[in-house]
Amino acid sequence: MEPDSSRESSAREGSSLPGECPSSALGQAFSQILHRLTGQEPRRSKARNAALQDLDALLEATECDKLFEGCETSPGGMPEMVGKVAKALEKYAAPAVEQEGREDGFSAVAERAAAVGLLFLKLLRKVESAKNSLVCLVRKTALRHLAGPIYIFAVTHSLEQPWTRPTSQDVAGEVLALLLQVTECGSVAGFLHGENEDEKGRFTVVLRLLKPDLNKESWKKNPATKHVFSWTLHQVTRPWLNQHLEGILPPSLLISDDYQTENKVLGVHCLHHIVLNVPAADLLQYNRAQVLYHALFNHLYTPEHRLVQAVLLCLLDLFPVLEKALHWKGDAARPTTHCDEVLQLILTHMEPEHRILLRRTYARHLPAFVSRLGILSVRHMKRLERVILSYLEVYDGPEEEARLETLETLKLLMQYAWPRYSSQQTSVGFL
Repeated sequence: MEPDSSRESSAREGSSLPGECPSSALGQAFSQILHRLTGQEPRRSKARNAALQDLDALLEATECDKLFEGCETSPGGMPEMVGKVAKALEKYAAPAVEQEGREDGFSAVAERAAAVGLLFLKLLRKVESAKNSLVCLVRKTALRHLAGPIYIFAVTHSLEQPWTRPTSQDVAGEVLALLLQVTECGSVAGFLHGENEDEKGRFTVVLRLLKPDLNKESWKKNPATKHVFSWTLHQVTRPWLNQHLEGILPPSLLISDDYQTENKVLGVHCLHHIVLNVPAADLLQYNRAQVLYHALFNHLYTPEHRLVQAVLLCLLDLFPVLEKALHWKGDAARPTTHCDEVLQLILTHMEPEHRILLRRTYARHLPAFVSRLGILSVRHMKRLERVILSYLEVYDGPEEEARLETLETLKLLMQYAWPRYSSQQTSVGFL
């Protein structure tokens, strides 16, 4: 049989120079495996599969105290090396966008994920067995290097996505459950923001690992990154989220600014979570709330009901933040608000709209805008009445959702602007 050239080259590159860490035979073995996992040789696929088998045998034969022992010449030692291998394994199992159109699709990704997941389970069990040993401090160091990559792997392959299969989802779910057990966290939220006030949490670590794949040039190369970011973001709520605002706002805006509706909706959901869980003072600082508003407002020109639904829900929660910056003096007319501006655009789109799903989406949110403006709805009264009459005239299915929501809008309008109706100055006064 022809000898594997990748193993020979890795043996040469895995040997450590004098004074470098790791200098032990175990460290050199991990270094060789790392080189084969990250190598770019023509036979990289065969080399990486062999590396997985060698790593499995190495973990099986190595005691936990040896696996996580330190190094006298480096503060990282074996834990740092094992962390680098874990990061390489996560990258190896990650899907790539170019695999989407191939004949086998993402089937190979699911197979790799199942194999890597079994290795992560074995590695985490080694960490768990070291809990009561003399290397407890080194074990914590090992978790600091391992937790981030293993978490990203688990979330990537446990969600139902095109690159996952039942087998890979089950393995990834086991990895996530065992990771929470090893880190002594009761939930994913506790894992990310810390179980108590004294614990820092690992959200910053996860964001740092995701950051290279969340810039304008790279975020579409790995189709899983945006979903991992979004799912992770939604696990962190008040009062922990605001301290990470600088790290979560740019990626959310980037994803929402894409040409694909799916990505727009995903990004808007991220922005909505930020609006709900970050204090208004932080959103108003550096004009962030205005940036959010203009990004969302522009999406209303896209005639896609899923996007319009997500944007309107987000805007309705953003209006109270924006209005905190407005100052009204009682002796002057109330200034036009952002809610007025959005309602004006919605009414412009509603009048000629003939697509049922969009008509239902607009009608569903119209009562919230009237309630938000209250008596100030009279500013838009003529246009509101035209829309109400036109929507009541059109049948939209057995459930009559658009008509029912339109009647709710009319009821609210009559409650807030009752003097206009009592004087019968409106076109729907006969109702």
